[in-house]
Amino acid sequence: MSTLLAGRLRWLLIFWMFLMSAIAYLDRVNVSIAGQAIQKDYGLTNVQLGWVFSSFVIGYALFQAPGGRLADRYGPRLVITIGVVWWGIFTTLTALVPTGIALSVTILIAVRFLLGLGEAVVYPSSNRLVAAWIPSEERGVANGLIFAGVGAGAGVTPPLITWILVNWGWQWSFYVSALIGLVAGLGWYLLARDNPRQHRLASQGEIAHIEAGLPPASVQSQDALPWGAILANRNLLAITVSYFTYGYCAYIFFTWFFIYLSRVRGLDLKSSALYSMLPFIGMAVASPLGGWIADKLTAAYGKRVGRCGVAVFGIALAGVFLALATQVESARLASIVLAGGAGALYLSQSAFWAVTADIAGSSAGSASGLMNMGGQIGGAVTASLTPWIADRFGWTPSFLVAAGLCILGALLWLAVDPTAVIVRRQAAPAIR
Repeated sequence: MSTLLAGRLRWLLIFWMFLMSAIAYLDRVNVSIAGQAIQKDYGLTNVQLGWVFSSFVIGYALFQAPGGRLADRYGPRLVITIGVVWWGIFTTLTALVPTGIALSVTILIAVRFLLGLGEAVVYPSSNRLVAAWIPSEERGVANGLIFAGVGAGAGVTPPLITWILVNWGWQWSFYVSALIGLVAGLGWYLLARDNPRQHRLASQGEIAHIEAGLPPASVQSQDALPWGAILANRNLLAITVSYFTYGYCAYIFFTWFFIYLSRVRGLDLKSSALYSMLPFIGMAVASPLGGWIADKLTAAYGKRVGRCGVAVFGIALAGVFLALATQVESARLASIVLAGGAGALYLSQSAFWAVTADIAGSSAGSASGLMNMGGQIGGAVTASLTPWIADRFGWTPSFLVAAGLCILGALLWLAVDPTAVIVRRQAAPAIR
C-alpha cells in the first residue's frame, strides 16, 4: 500500500474529498428533485417550498465561519467526520417529518436548517486540508478536483433520486443518501490525517515536496489569525462579495432548475431529470479544467493572471450564457446553453479557494468559511428571490438578474491581490 501511494498520498486525500463533496451535494440537491412530491404531500406553495430550500442554505451559511474555525482548531479529519454523522441523521429526519399536522412545514424547515449546520463544515475543512497538504502551485487542480464533486454529485442526483422516487417513494431517496454519506465518512476517518507528518503512509519525499511548496512560514503559523485581521482584509472581503454573486447564480441550478425545466419549459419528469444533469456535468468537467488552467497560468505569469484572470473570465462568461439562454425558445437548447453557463461559472471555482488558502495559511478554514458564508447567503437569496421574481415578472428577468450579478462578481476580482497574505495587526506601541 505504501509503495502504491509513494509520493501520491495527498492526491488520494483529494480524491476522497471529491467523493465527500459529491455526497454532500447528493444530500443537498435531492430535496429539489423530490420537491414536487414534497409539495404534494405537505401542501406547500412555491414560496413555502422556497422557504424549505432557503432554510438549509441559511443554516449552511451561518455555520461556515464557525465550521472553518473548528477545522483550524481541531483539524479537518475530526470535524468532517462529525459533520457527516450529523448530516446523515438530519437527512433521514427530513423523510420522517409527519404530514397533515399544523407544524409539519415548520418542522420540515427546522430539520433542513439543522442539516445545513452539519454540512457547513465540509468545504472550509477541505480548504484547511489543502493548506496543509497541497503545495501552492498545485492548489488550482486540487480545489478543482474537490469541487468537481459538486457537479458529479449534483449530476448523478436527478436520475438516481428520480428512479428511487418513482420506484420506492421520495422518502427512500433521503434514506439512501444518508447511508451513502455515513459509509464515506467512515472511510474518511480511517484514511485522513490533518497534516503529512501525522500520516504513516506519507513518504519523506512527499513531505519535503509539500513543505517546499507551502507559502511563507509566517502564514503557516499554527496560531489562528484573529477574526479582526480576517474581517478587515480588503482582498478577502472582495472575494467574499464576489462569492455571493457566484452562489446566487449557482443555486439556481441546485434549487429551481429541475422545476423550471418541467413546469416552465414543459419537459416531462424523465426528460427533466436527463437535461437537468447537463449543468452538473458542465461543473464536473470545468472545475478541474479551470484549476489546471489556473495552475499553468500561475506558473507562467503569476497569480494575478492565473488566479484573478481565470476568475474574471469564468464568472463573466457565465453571465453571458445566462443572458443568452433567456432568448432561446427550444427547451432542450436552452438547457444546453444554461449548462454552458454552469460550466463557465465553475471554471472560476478553484480560484476562490486557492487564493484563500494562500493568503490565510493555517487559518484557511476560517477565511474560506467566511468567504463561503457569502456564497451561501447568495444561495439563500436566490432560493427565495428567484421564484418571487418569476411569479411577478417572469422567468426571463430571474435569469437576467443572475447574469448581472455575475458581471459584478467578475469585476470584483480586478481589485484582488492574490499575493498579499493576511497578517496580524500590530498593537500600537505604548506611549512612554
